[in-house]
Amino acid sequence: MNTTKIAVVGVTGLVGQMILKVLAEREIKAEYFFFASASHAGEKITMHGKQYVVEVLTPGRVAEIKPDFALFAAGAEVAREWAPRFVAAGATVIDNSSYFRMHPDVPLVIPEVNLATIKQHKLIANPNCSTIGAVVALAPLDRVYKIKRIVYATYQAISGAGKNPHFKFPIENNVLPDIDVRMPDGNTKEENKMIHETRKILGRNDIAISATAARVPVANCHCVAINVEFYRQPDLAQVKAILTQATGVVYCDDYAVPTQASGHNEVYVGRVRLDSAQPNTLNLWTVSDNLRKGAATNAVQIMESLLA
Repeated sequence: MNTTKIAVVGVTGLVGQMILKVLAEREIKAEYFFFASASHAGEKITMHGKQYVVEVLTPGRVAEIKPDFALFAAGAEVAREWAPRFVAAGATVIDNSSYFRMHPDVPLVIPEVNLATIKQHKLIANPNCSTIGAVVALAPLDRVYKIKRIVYATYQAISGAGKNPHFKFPIENNVLPDIDVRMPDGNTKEENKMIHETRKILGRNDIAISATAARVPVANCHCVAINVEFYRQPDLAQVKAILTQATGVVYCDDYAVPTQASGHNEVYVGRVRLDSAQPNTLNLWTVSDNLRKGAATNAVQIMESLLA
């Protein structure tokens, strides 16, 4: 019997550890190969009752194991160097870093939104964690009303900054509206990710988008306040029905908070209301676990669709 081979690159980081948890929860049986930096080499990981040893990446080892899938959670530089090597060895790579997201020949995928774009691609990019949480809610509304403009304001958890985050100011009792490096247009890189990734995932380069991204003193789960203008007036009852029925969405009559969404794979959506100051416009609030749906679960869902 042929056994699926799955490599996880960056297995000891926050996203890598969550990938392990999601793989175990979803009982994906495979032969596993785990990779991390030299400081973690030799560490042992148990998956489905079998013990594996964490390895360091080498070209020879990648060529030797010839994995069917490689889940990357190791950052842009590692992805740039090693993702093509895994593809050359026959693997389908699903990368959590930002490196390949805007490459025109690499699909940027949320399974609930644009799974069909995968086609025969061997390299697939996982979107930004805040983008995923927002677009899962926006996509079903775009199909019905067609989005004209979006204004995002994100409230992003500390876990989104990695295991040992460093901030310009103390995060305790503070809000830092400055995630990632500042770009020439005045936006931060994180803000531009949300702008460009939303357009690519929805296949809608015509949407006008503005974003402000802030880090807040919350352990886990990103929140996004969304003001979205459509080409026609949305019906509030229909909007709520659409969100209630949408795959991957938990619609809340009131609102959700991070302590509710943490540990769950769905995007929670609430505070849905018409904008009294602007026609054809809605306000809504999304909350999602940035390590799960915002990273690990989304990647595993993509792989599951290919396994199926």
